[in-house]
Amino acid sequence: MYLPFQGFISSFRLLDILDILLVAFVLYKLFILIRNTRAVALIKGLLVLGVVTVVSKVLDLHVINWMLQQGMTVILVALPVVFQPELRRALEQIGRGRLFRSGQVISMEELERLIDEIVAISESLSKTHTGALIVFEREVGLNDYIDTGVAIEGLVSQELLGNIFIPNTPLHDGAVIIRENRIMAAGCLLPLTADRSLSTELGTRHRAAIGISELTDAVIIVVSEETGSISYTYGGHIYRHLDGNALRNVLKTFLTRTPQGLANIFKWRP
Repeated sequence: MYLPFQGFISSFRLLDILDILLVAFVLYKLFILIRNTRAVALIKGLLVLGVVTVVSKVLDLHVINWMLQQGMTVILVALPVVFQPELRRALEQIGRGRLFRSGQVISMEELERLIDEIVAISESLSKTHTGALIVFEREVGLNDYIDTGVAIEGLVSQELLGNIFIPNTPLHDGAVIIRENRIMAAGCLLPLTADRSLSTELGTRHRAAIGISELTDAVIIVVSEETGSISYTYGGHIYRHLDGNALRNVLKTFLTRTPQGLANIFKWRP
């Protein structure tokens, strides 16, 4: 007996497998790019509208189907405007060769030096109760927030960070954003979280740190000006009262990346 898919299997080539794997790889990278951004919610909304459009057509709901089709046309035209930050970020990462790049960007020696500098300056600022907000970019690009600050693009060091966070200076109240081992900008503006369940002890710095962690996969270090306590935020959560060793472990966990092969390409990363 002839089965419909027998002809498909007989015409299937090794190049078709490669084609499917490449498409899957690109889709995975795009998923990593938009994960934890507003694009995810927008895509879900489009999927819901698509399902409703199909259902209305099956049920012969002509008026609703016509309205949805017209609306989908308008939405597709507006998508480049709605997704402008995400599209720009994708093009920037392609231009920097980061969209298809995996594994550790900087050497382990340089990463160790970076962590040593951050731990040292955090402990120093904690002792003097000097407020600080340090953001580490991971997979999700932070160029939109970098553009709100003063460009620096300098190598991370205790001395540079100490000067940036000197009280009553122009850059003191903003955030420092670090990409790989370089300070990209200081005095950056971050969105505040809308979570009303947070403790009243948390000030603007902590709320900004939580806010940016809700929208991106960045990890953020906060030094409290009032108590000197060191905290970090990730995924919309804040973890407080860290010592030097705990901070070092946090940075190693979030900043150390392992190469990804085809075997674990679809593995969810924290």
